[in-house]
Amino acid sequence: MSKLAQQILMHAAALPEGASLSAKALLHLGSRAAVDQALSRLARSGELLRAGRGVYVLPVKGKFGARAPEVAKVLQEWASQRGETVVGSGAAAANALGLTTQVPVRQVFLTSGRSRKLKLGSQTVELRHAPPWQLLYPGQAAGEVIRSLAWVGPSGSEAALGELKRKLPASELQAVANARARLPTWLASQVSTLVTRA
Repeated sequence: MSKLAQQILMHAAALPEGASLSAKALLHLGSRAAVDQALSRLARSGELLRAGRGVYVLPVKGKFGARAPEVAKVLQEWASQRGETVVGSGAAAANALGLTTQVPVRQVFLTSGRSRKLKLGSQTVELRHAPPWQLLYPGQAAGEVIRSLAWVGPSGSEAALGELKRKLPASELQAVANARARLPTWLASQVSTLVTRA
């Protein structure tokens, strides 16, 4: 193994699980061509996983062998490194809130960045560009409500809202209502029913 490849692996090992590597971020170790070649060789040998075009991650080594890093950790690192917002899809949100029993077959996430696919071992993770209103309240129940209502659409949102009113605290529902100016008209009129009248 070349000295450059060893330096890349040492650099990768110092990063948190799921952090991605790219040639641009490793130019302090060598020329672009040399870094590209070293990354390709490390991916071919299994020392790194090629997650996408020019994007690599370090596999996690355990007592049962190497595995891909957890999807959640990869996406968290991806979002912070690139300054993007990444949230679960509307189908996943609807399932988590009990609005559907369908479990999404594919792992789909919404992003403020461009649409792309990441390959993590045998898993393919799809990142879909979404409008800003679908990315509101990341990591909060209010955001899950908005994404699930977008997924069920205009015809199913009234029934879904009725069910969510019984399940969620008033503070989360009020946060959804407070976002209505940023929502499409059909959804804003639906969530206006959540406004507490004085």
